[in-house]
Amino acid sequence: MSDTQQAPPRRDQPPQNIATAITEVSERATLLVREEIELAKAEVSEKISKLARGAVVAGAAGIFLVTALIFVLNGFAWLLYYELPIGSSFTYFWGFFAMAVILIVLGVLAGLLAARLVKKSSPPVPNMAIEEARKIRETVSSPAESTAGAKGGANGAALPS
Repeated sequence: MSDTQQAPPRRDQPPQNIATAITEVSERATLLVREEIELAKAEVSEKISKLARGAVVAGAAGIFLVTALIFVLNGFAWLLYYELPIGSSFTYFWGFFAMAVILIVLGVLAGLLAARLVKKSSPPVPNMAIEEARKIRETVSSPAESTAGAKGGANGAALPS
């Protein structure tokens, strides 16, 4: 009767170790996913801020060019006034044209700067987070495959891959 009352010697210990290991792996995987999400958020926000800066500079370029157009049209108006027989000998239009040229140069420079900023920023894709996730997947999957191939299955045969 004493044989029937004894508990199996090591049956309870391995399931607890496996449960503990599974819990630990689950917690670490959750932490890893959270860190990857934070990395992706940081990367996307950085790229969006670059796009926003480019958009602001492009807006400034548009304002310069619209203002230059106003000065050019105003200069043409003064030129017409000067060339018509009813005009006087004042040559105000040259000041308007000079200002229009200055604004056009500023608009072109701002437009080129905006184009460079937009090209540099690229689409807001979290490339670093994607690369890290790929490395983690390779790391997690490669030891399991090599361990399973080296140790074999429960009966000593190699597991199919």
